Amino acid sequence: MKKASTFALAALLTLACTMASAASPGESEYRALYKELIETNTTLSAGSCTLAAERMATHLKAAGFNDAEIHLFTAPDHPKEGGLVAIYPGRDPKLKAVLLLAHIDVVEAKREDWTRDPFTLVEENGNFYARGAVDDKAEASIWVDTLVRLRSAKFKPLRTLKLALTCGEETAGAFNGAEWLTQHQRELIDAAFAINEGASGELDEQGNRSFLEVQDGEKLAQNYRLEVTNPGGHSSRPVKDNAIYHLAGALKKIEAYEFPAMFTDGNRAYFAAMAKIEAKKGDTEAAAAMEAFLRDPHDAPAIARVSALQPTWNATLRTTCVATMLDAGHATNALPQRARANINCRIFPGVSAESVRDKLQELVADPQVKVTTLETRGPSSPPPPLSPQILGPVEKLTAKYWPGVPVVPILQPGATDGEFLNAAGIPTYGIDPIFLGRDLGHIHGLNEYISVRSLMEARDFLYELVQIYANQK
Repeated sequence: MKKASTFALAALLTLACTMASAASPGESEYRALYKELIETNTTLSAGSCTLAAERMATHLKAAGFNDAEIHLFTAPDHPKEGGLVAIYPGRDPKLKAVLLLAHIDVVEAKREDWTRDPFTLVEENGNFYARGAVDDKAEASIWVDTLVRLRSAKFKPLRTLKLALTCGEETAGAFNGAEWLTQHQRELIDAAFAINEGASGELDEQGNRSFLEVQDGEKLAQNYRLEVTNPGGHSSRPVKDNAIYHLAGALKKIEAYEFPAMFTDGNRAYFAAMAKIEAKKGDTEAAAAMEAFLRDPHDAPAIARVSALQPTWNATLRTTCVATMLDAGHATNALPQRARANINCRIFPGVSAESVRDKLQELVADPQVKVTTLETRGPSSPPPPLSPQILGPVEKLTAKYWPGVPVVPILQPGATDGEFLNAAGIPTYGIDPIFLGRDLGHIHGLNEYISVRSLMEARDFLYELVQIYANQK
């Protein structure tokens, strides 16, 4: 028995060594890099993207990048909102570069609201928990790590690789590093195309991988203000001409309206893939409806059926507008002198922000309600072409890492910094192979988290993908 136990112990040690050796090269170093980036607070209120960029530059310098290949930048009036551009020279200067883009700022997080300190990386239950664990320090850290690994391997790419870590993506109206680079340092980031956030993998209710998205275009985020002003008066003498009632009536009209469905190559490809996925799951009604409007984009009943099934499907089909904030009145015993509402719209590519404002004013149909376009985050731009050179390598690696998982192009209902690059003529695609459940890892919410396994798989996937893109002619 003692001899058998010795053999069993030896087997266990061998298995442990095998499992340890299965970890990708440099994984412990990557974990340290990821932890450092996570624990560098980059909120607009109290953090510093500049410090985070400097710390990532230190990792690149330690890997052998020289001063000419590292460009730290800040705008004079935004000293804490700086960023980093790094250059990995290619062998053929005639070929345009591949740009790796990620933002390093994060949404605000209050310690008293979280179960764990949001700015301390905690590994628990097979997950990493922290603000930015997914959005977007997962991909930002992977891009830095990828360049470190490539330099360590003495990789000699055909195309130049560029890395841009920027600030200001998460806060409307804040200084935006991606926008600044397109306006002031365009040559520094010029590329044949860029890879960015904006897409992910989806897990089903059982935790199985359903599909991997590739973002092909995005909607424009735009806020509008509805405002009613009124002389007001004493609440003991109410009148029908009430600012709150005018505003409420306007909001109900906007609630009832649905913008028409529209189609791009991205959302057509998305619904073609989803039809197959839904059919495989047994939802033949949803699949048939998708196939119907793909054949006939004017099939209103089919579009209505799909729109009603999932908010994401509805948002992928059309411009959407929704009330998000209210502000009215000045005293509990006074008729309101002012009532305001914010309407947040996500505008389909090719539709102008002013035409949406005009539509909202038309829907309101009340001269007492004024509709104003608020600050525009960025330009609207058409979706980039989704060529086999972009999609093919993703499909190839997905089949290698997760056999049977389909790759699904999407038109992103949300907004990323890709809008600035697309508008500047740098086609930008969302490729971020991190698989998330329906809760999206609580991105922007409490206790944001990411599966450790998924993060490490994404690290290896993107390392291989960058090499393929870098050697394409």
